[in-house]
Amino acid sequence: MASVKQFQVTFDCAEPERVARFWCEVLGYVVPPPPEGFATWNDFDRSLPPERQGSAFACVDPSGVGPRLFFQRVPEGKAVKNRLHLCVRVGTGLVGEERLAALEAECARLLPLGAVRVRLLPADEDNESCLVMQDIEGNEFCLD
Repeated sequence: MASVKQFQVTFDCAEPERVARFWCEVLGYVVPPPPEGFATWNDFDRSLPPERQGSAFACVDPSGVGPRLFFQRVPEGKAVKNRLHLCVRVGTGLVGEERLAALEAECARLLPLGAVRVRLLPADEDNESCLVMQDIEGNEFCLD
């Protein structure tokens, strides 16, 4: 059996480009170049049938290490807690107050982008602190 070399994380959302651009800012990702033959993604989007315009967007890790993120428009809104979420690793290797300071600094950077702070999960016997957040469409993620 061949091993998986790459994977993509797909988000269901109402506004794919808006959510993609939020995650570009969070992760330092970029929008890839438009398909060959199109000067911009807007040009490509206008070439699609009206019902498909604005229905998808993607962003990539400029270093090529992280997974591609794909955002697809769905008709239904978010109704329940995510079964899967991203953990943005801003406190790796840090403990105690130093870790909390890193989490709070990243939270402060993301709030003006439209992120919402949900709650701090304080350190316990097994885990260091993490901060639960929501993106601009209410999808949970953690600052870890």
